[in-house]
Amino acid sequence: MAPTTGDLQLTSPGAGEHSDDLEDVRLLDSYDTHYIHHDETKRIQVRITGMTCAACSNSVETALRSVHGVTDASVALLQNKADVIFNPSLVKDDDIKNAIEDAGFEAEILRESGTAERGGGAAVVGQFTIGGMTCAACVNSVEGILKRLNGVKRAVVALATSLGEVEYDPNVITKDDIVAAIEDAGFEGSFVQSNGQGQVVLGVGGVYSLGDAKVLEGMLSGLKGVRQFRFDPVLNELDVVYDLEVISSRSLVDGIHLGSNGKFRLHVRNPYARMASKDGSETSNMFRLFSSSLFLSIPLFFIGVICPHIPLVYSLLLWRCGPFLMGDWLKWALASVIQFVIGKRFYIAAGRALRNGSTNMDVLVALGTTASYVYSVCALLYGAVTGFWSPTYFETSAMLITFVLFGKYLECLAKGKTSDAIKKLVELTPATAILVVKDKGGRTVEEREIDSLLVQPGDTLKVLPGTKIPADGIVTWGSSYVNESMVTGESTPLSKEVNASVIGGTINLHGALHIQATKVGSDTILSQIISLVETAQMSKAPIQKFADYVASIFVPTVVILSLLTLLCWYIAGALGVYPEKWLPENGNHFVFALMFSISVVVIACPCALGLATPTAVMVATGVGANNGVLIKGGDSLERAQMVKYVIFDKTGTLTQGKSKVTAAKVFTGMDRGEFLTLVASAEASSEHPLGKAILQYARHFHFFDESSPTCGTKNGAEEFKSGWLYDVSDFSALPGRGIQCFIDGKRILVGNRKLLEENGIEISTEVENFVVELEESAKTGILVAYDDVLTGALGIADPLKREAAVVIDGLRKMGVIPVMVTGDNWRTARAVAKEVGIEDVRAEVMPAGKSEVVRSFQKDGSMVAMVGDGINDSPALAAADVGMAIGAGTDVAIEAANYVLMRDNLEDVITAIDLSKKTFFRIRLNYVFAMAYNVVAIPVAAGVFFPSLRIQLPPWVAGACMAMSSVSVVCSSLLLRRYKKPKLTTILEIVVN
Repeated sequence: MAPTTGDLQLTSPGAGEHSDDLEDVRLLDSYDTHYIHHDETKRIQVRITGMTCAACSNSVETALRSVHGVTDASVALLQNKADVIFNPSLVKDDDIKNAIEDAGFEAEILRESGTAERGGGAAVVGQFTIGGMTCAACVNSVEGILKRLNGVKRAVVALATSLGEVEYDPNVITKDDIVAAIEDAGFEGSFVQSNGQGQVVLGVGGVYSLGDAKVLEGMLSGLKGVRQFRFDPVLNELDVVYDLEVISSRSLVDGIHLGSNGKFRLHVRNPYARMASKDGSETSNMFRLFSSSLFLSIPLFFIGVICPHIPLVYSLLLWRCGPFLMGDWLKWALASVIQFVIGKRFYIAAGRALRNGSTNMDVLVALGTTASYVYSVCALLYGAVTGFWSPTYFETSAMLITFVLFGKYLECLAKGKTSDAIKKLVELTPATAILVVKDKGGRTVEEREIDSLLVQPGDTLKVLPGTKIPADGIVTWGSSYVNESMVTGESTPLSKEVNASVIGGTINLHGALHIQATKVGSDTILSQIISLVETAQMSKAPIQKFADYVASIFVPTVVILSLLTLLCWYIAGALGVYPEKWLPENGNHFVFALMFSISVVVIACPCALGLATPTAVMVATGVGANNGVLIKGGDSLERAQMVKYVIFDKTGTLTQGKSKVTAAKVFTGMDRGEFLTLVASAEASSEHPLGKAILQYARHFHFFDESSPTCGTKNGAEEFKSGWLYDVSDFSALPGRGIQCFIDGKRILVGNRKLLEENGIEISTEVENFVVELEESAKTGILVAYDDVLTGALGIADPLKREAAVVIDGLRKMGVIPVMVTGDNWRTARAVAKEVGIEDVRAEVMPAGKSEVVRSFQKDGSMVAMVGDGINDSPALAAADVGMAIGAGTDVAIEAANYVLMRDNLEDVITAIDLSKKTFFRIRLNYVFAMAYNVVAIPVAAGVFFPSLRIQLPPWVAGACMAMSSVSVVCSSLLLRRYKKPKLTTILEIVVN
């Protein structure tokens, strides 16, 4: 057997040094739910071991809720975790742990951070492909097997993508052990990638013989820092584990290339491209099986249907050869090949399921086809012994397998379409990059083309016009316009000058650029987007619990119904309930009943139920990504479509976040220029946006200069602040009030009324009237006191986003109630709210208090969404049922939010809610299709309508119906790809002339 990458241990020797990496990635933590809890209650999280299916999680929930003092409990099967809210005066932590253990599971109380202690080693999140899964029962089986492995902390398996993500301790279990466990369960498993470091998979060119392979291995053995490697001569893949502190992936590639004098050509294999290749291979394999089965089924069809009408051919088929006719020999031979060679996969999958104590669709197919085949063989043997020849049904089993394989092939094609979003994102990454090598004087000494996946932080890269930017970075030379629409959804090209940031995967339109790479590989914005989309597609919405439960009892129920059908028809025939003319030619009551029974077995389809939710979620997350809306999971979609309140932060969300000083007034005899210099000097050390606006205004007043500090460079900021400002000492920022510092030994206060009142500084009527006038015109009033005397005031305005008022009106038309929360004063808050049309306003709220505002709206059970900039709004985003981080195109990994809106545009809030509603409408429709199909099809197959309407489904027709049912559900989900963002003119019923 050819070696595979699964033969390598991919644990980085320095794993312990990266113990925090998992906290950044959190691949399996996008399924956290949020719960309401009051001051008199306590919330804890418990890790549960031993759960394998939805029935297990239901039993744990029941056990927890039966404990006196527990107010709410929710169990997440995917995370092996329970979230429990209880009254600590009535129940203790150990009581909750004991309740879970009494239910038959192991429990561990987690720390408040939500993560258990790792105990010496960093956990690794690995991604594995799992082949051979056919329905939700398979998913439950694989998840159960993985979760029971010693060292595995969490496991999530997705049927739609044939992927599994496993969080495990590499000190206890290796990826090879996990692959072996998957394969021991009867599935095909292979490792894709992990969040560990120091591992690379390379495609190798130039290896044509065993001798070449030996030379390559010798070179690798001689490279310092290479710890493990394995070359697969079949795939021409080289899997290398190396020490990051000793050698880099680029040095490794360069070393082999130069050491072989260019004979060996290495390039990094993109893990997503490898997965796409495997998906294509699975589709091709399914088509090959279907084609082979169809090729052999056609002669069976001709022998049974066409040949009897062709005398010469029919006479040959009637020629006796031994105990049987030639036609019987041919049908048996063809059917046997289809049954046991082509259909072997159904027996393997069915045996695997039964071995693990579960059942799935493969059990039904194997049962139905085997019954038909075995009966036909027995009929031939009985005829040879007794001379009484009963009809055979070899073509039934053959056609049934053919139609099932056809359905599986169509299903593979449809699944491929659902993953188009990730494929498109992966294609944004350019294959190569131009590396610029410079000497110490900054002169270019070499330019060469390298694999873009080998770019390292700090590299200088040349980007030609019309090419893609290979990594996130900073422009160091040149100017151009860059199209970032494929990442951020913003259609207008953006100007890029020196020190401007650029995003990998975007397109340089005009001039040549030199950029310095700052983020590469999995740290780039594009990679994080891909990771978010993929993680969301792997998540399960709560509504899928229903499908998991039905799948667990579906197959046993169908088998029972099939046996009842067989008994009812056979007993009815034996008692003479129906006439003999109903029987097939040369048939008997048992054969007549058996055909109905087989039809029941093969027409029932649990796959459609299992695919109803994940396919819709998968398509929706892809559609959202294409529209600049990143969704973190199916649970987020489910909550968003039920949102009643949307709470908006004011600054940077409803407003543009670009504060400008619009008024400045001095109330003492101080010169205006001196006043502005004092204020600017005080604010120069502040990072607050209002402080930066004051600094900009003062500079413009003195120098008539509209420029701003050079972004991204410390020297630029220092140059902006120095030369004309006073020296400041004892600077301190006072959250919610302002700042305080000393200039020439005199105290200066810059802030709101509260700051001055706390320091005993009187605010005159003239000043108060001036500030009130500012606030009533939606501006923020800033008071300035120097040497304990109120010296002057400034008015700062933050313009509203142009779409704000229309979006607020649109939400109201959709039945959603908008709310505004801000730390600003009431007059300014009311003025801004009036401009945008928001009636419910919460003002003078500290950042930490925003989460309390969210909870106040949740008290009646309403779903609440919070829209913020993802920085100081993080507590509120986490507290909300649906957190939306807006304008986060450069920080897509905001853990607190459920949605990341890439564009700084409020219209995407409407898009997010509308897409969620459309997705769950589609999911419900899928369940209607799946349930209606089984509810209608099973009675028809059982012959319920045969006595009155003479409707009978032959088993091969039932098989065709079963095959098409899951395809219809997948195709229904694919219709979401036609989703169009709602037009505000339509929502607001505006007629455009």
